[in-house]
Amino acid sequence: MKKIFEKIDQSRKLIIKLQRELTSRIAIGPENGGDGEYNKTIYVKSIIEKLDPDMIKEILVPDKRVSIGYRPNLIAKWQKAKDKPIIWILTHSDIVPPGDLSLWSSDPYKVKVEGNKIIGRGVEDNQHAFVSFYIAIKSIMETDKDMLKNPTGLVFVADEETGSEYGLKYILENHNDIFKKEDLIIVPDGGNEDGTMIEVAEKSMLWLKFIVHGMQCHASTPDRGKNSLYASAKLITQLVEILKKEFFLQDNLFEPSYSTFEPTKIEENVKNINTIPGKSIFYMDCRIIPFYKLNNVFNQIKNIANKVDNELSIKTEIEPVYWLEAPEPTPINSPVVKALSKAIEKIKGKKAVPKGIGGGTVAAFFRKKGFPAVVWSTVSDTAHKPDEYCLISNIIEDAKIFAYLMMH
Repeated sequence: MKKIFEKIDQSRKLIIKLQRELTSRIAIGPENGGDGEYNKTIYVKSIIEKLDPDMIKEILVPDKRVSIGYRPNLIAKWQKAKDKPIIWILTHSDIVPPGDLSLWSSDPYKVKVEGNKIIGRGVEDNQHAFVSFYIAIKSIMETDKDMLKNPTGLVFVADEETGSEYGLKYILENHNDIFKKEDLIIVPDGGNEDGTMIEVAEKSMLWLKFIVHGMQCHASTPDRGKNSLYASAKLITQLVEILKKEFFLQDNLFEPSYSTFEPTKIEENVKNINTIPGKSIFYMDCRIIPFYKLNNVFNQIKNIANKVDNELSIKTEIEPVYWLEAPEPTPINSPVVKALSKAIEKIKGKKAVPKGIGGGTVAAFFRKKGFPAVVWSTVSDTAHKPDEYCLISNIIEDAKIFAYLMMH
């Protein structure tokens, strides 16, 4: 084990190389204007095959919106013959767009290394996880294969950032022979800076699209129209203020402990300044503690919109974009929580803390099917931000924790 950990400690150059290769293979889904995850997944398959897995399988989900015609998912397994629960590490291939390029200090798709820091889109979300897994399994297989005491699997999925319809959700619904209830499933797609938080629960998620219909006119004669942008602003203000008061209960398992209601994206309406817009579209991201049912939240949102509609003589359509009722949490005394907690204490010398989060991860799909999955990683919390980065030292330490789980 000492030799394996020494090999992991000496992985800096390989980590940088992997991050550079992964980042350059842009994996953005069609919902965000990309052509999917094919190139990235093919690269991952090529390097995984060299580590002599007992099984490697591709699950190709048809999608006519991408040039290759499908979204690729990859599953690899080592020591499949051993009659023990499998330790699964699930990472995702897709990334989000970089956003405003002026906020980046360098090209998002060309990694920049500053000491312990690697900067680039996707390096933390979710390449950090894959690289840690890869370094761990590679160090074991190239040092002493017999040290791999537990069956170990990698799941490399598409479409995590936009709903998982072409990724894990599809796999769970169409390939029910892959995972077992006794397996230890870890999703390294969230955590905290010291790597002590094990996420065992998530809030319910509700993403909504609001289409506000007014009447377009010249900006100099606003009384001849109905300003959909003004109506949107008023509706947003009402939604945030009323929903926070109405759904005020807190649950200390979660961080933050309260429900959140945040307006996010707004679509372009008129192109010129001197026109009153007659149609405006905006979106809202709601993360609800499981005490509240999404139907009740949605009905209250409709009531608020109706009142604003009546007051301003406009019409608002509300369309759910994403609706996920929170599944039952993973028990804090489950084998996966116990095993991961032990590994964290052994490697980091710190006590792990089970927590719930507001962010959505694919662990929710596992829990909904009755698989007690956890989310864990040592992260700098830069996902989706400009100059997203990860720390090489965190990748190395996480690799040691994965290796410890594989060997004990």
